[in-house]
Amino acid sequence: MTIRLGLVGTGRIGRPHAETLAMLPGVSGVVVADADLARAKATAAELGVELADDVDALLDSDIAGLVITTSTGAHPELIIKAVDRGILVFCEKPVAIDIDGTLEVIRHLENVTVPVQVGFQRRFDTGYRAARAALRSGELGWVHTLRATTFDQVPPAAEYIPTSGGLFRDCGIHDFDAIRWLTGSEVTEVYALGANRGAPFFGAAGDVDTAAAVLRLDDGVLATVSLGRYNGAGCDVRLEVLGSRANAVVGLDDRAPLRSVEPDYPASSIPAYSGFLDRFRPAFTEELSTFVSVVTGAVENPCGPAEVLAAFYIAEACELSRRERRPVTVDEVRR
Repeated sequence: MTIRLGLVGTGRIGRPHAETLAMLPGVSGVVVADADLARAKATAAELGVELADDVDALLDSDIAGLVITTSTGAHPELIIKAVDRGILVFCEKPVAIDIDGTLEVIRHLENVTVPVQVGFQRRFDTGYRAARAALRSGELGWVHTLRATTFDQVPPAAEYIPTSGGLFRDCGIHDFDAIRWLTGSEVTEVYALGANRGAPFFGAAGDVDTAAAVLRLDDGVLATVSLGRYNGAGCDVRLEVLGSRANAVVGLDDRAPLRSVEPDYPASSIPAYSGFLDRFRPAFTEELSTFVSVVTGAVENPCGPAEVLAAFYIAEACELSRRERRPVTVDEVRR
């Protein structure tokens, strides 16, 4: 069985996704659209895929699934338009710009049977999967600490920040989801701080370029999450899971942008990861391949909007904690 897929949004992550989709087994065609028609035309020409003049034309074509990689503000309307036509959806996180918007989409989906898969690619990364397996098997003993790190090599464009939702919602939400998914536990309380050491456009948008949060899980485990937009050595995404018997570290390889200053410790000659697309390319491919299997009915949806909502609550609690400089329980922001 082969299927045709649509993709709307041919920007920073949309174009690579379109390229991946066009190469996946079981995909007979890809149709792209974008509010920026010139960009969509360029992507279609470069990749040899089909072009739709606008979103409505794309949705009215014979596609079985839609991949949404637009700016976040457009996600809710596109999701609803697609599922109401019976088109299965893959949407890059988040589902909406805020909790209320996410809840509106979830309520709408209660009345339809069309799956919506949300893009948390770390669930498809081999390292995160191995750490999860080690923890769940008991190999690590009882876990006492998790340490998550997400540092971009260079910040996004200035115009992206005001609509990003902020560092915790845009970037940290991946770490929050990974911690929940890996441990099977829920975050109950957070304390977060932020700082601005770089370009002034972060502060102008009410955001920060560096942040740290301490999370308490419902079983007493503590987790720290460190986030940053400036890490000149490279893109650094890691997770350390520390247990009473052993530990598991995700992202510690020869391309990790870490430099030891210990005597006689050799430096890696392999270039560090340059960005999240470089760091997670295999995971993105596996994630989209899984979506094809969801569309064909071969597998169940592995990550629905409710998972995004749970991670969003943690991000919201962190942002409130940062602004009010106090511990915040997740229940305070839960709707």
